[in-house]
Amino acid sequence: MENITDYRYKKAKERVECIKGFYSNLTAYAIVIPLLAYFNYISSSFPWVIFPAIGWGIGLLGHWMSAYDKNPFLGKGWEQRKIKELMEKDKF
Repeated sequence: MENITDYRYKKAKERVECIKGFYSNLTAYAIVIPLLAYFNYISSSFPWVIFPAIGWGIGLLGHWMSAYDKNPFLGKGWEQRKIKELMEKDKF
């Protein structure tokens, strides 16, 4: 019983760290992109700020999907179901 509790605590702690990392990344995005937009506005007529905004935004979306277990390709709980399936097989 302690192993299950320890395992669940470890997984919950990992999940909290991932969510905390996502919010740190989101905060940095919310600070840096407007600064880059300002520098873009005062320095150039070409809107180059869209490239880092889109690139970082895609990474931020991936981080959000990871932190909140949102995966449109494999579905919710796919990893847990696959682990259970593999553990139940005789020849692993």
